[in-house]
Amino acid sequence: MKSLNKVFLIGPMGAGKTTIGRHLATELSLPFIDTDHEIEARCGADIPWIFDVEGEEGFRLREHKVLHDICESAPAVIATGGGIIMRGDNRALLREHGVAVYLHATVNQQLNRTGKDRSRPLLNKGDPKTVLTDLMTTRDPLYREAAKVVFPTDNKNPRATAVDIAKAVMSIIEAD
Repeated sequence: MKSLNKVFLIGPMGAGKTTIGRHLATELSLPFIDTDHEIEARCGADIPWIFDVEGEEGFRLREHKVLHDICESAPAVIATGGGIIMRGDNRALLREHGVAVYLHATVNQQLNRTGKDRSRPLLNKGDPKTVLTDLMTTRDPLYREAAKVVFPTDNKNPRATAVDIAKAVMSIIEAD
């Protein structure tokens, strides 16, 4: 049997990447890494501050560096930021270094999960529903391009979803 390298959870904000990722890491007996938390730890500042000072482009550069470094490290389950797939080189890293799993959530579910969260810079730029709809229109094809498998997360138990993802990932690894 082939060994598991990395499992990347991709998808929009509010899809459950961090919550499901923690359960999945336990299920697969791997460490868990959240790219946003890693960026904050390296920078010594939170994501909104980075966006304010460096803009989205500065944040995306930091995000790419973190992803690159993670790809060079030990096997893990990695929850990524929602926009990580905007760069083609990031999508290539995801495909080359593990299994990318697209956690799909509807715009309404994203609104329910992020409605009171002020730490999401992209949602502070206008009507959140319009922003999320526009982001989904742009990003959904890119998530699908990068992912080996898609899992809907609306109204699903995170632990049960993690168990299903673990089975799917192991099947993909065995088939490769």
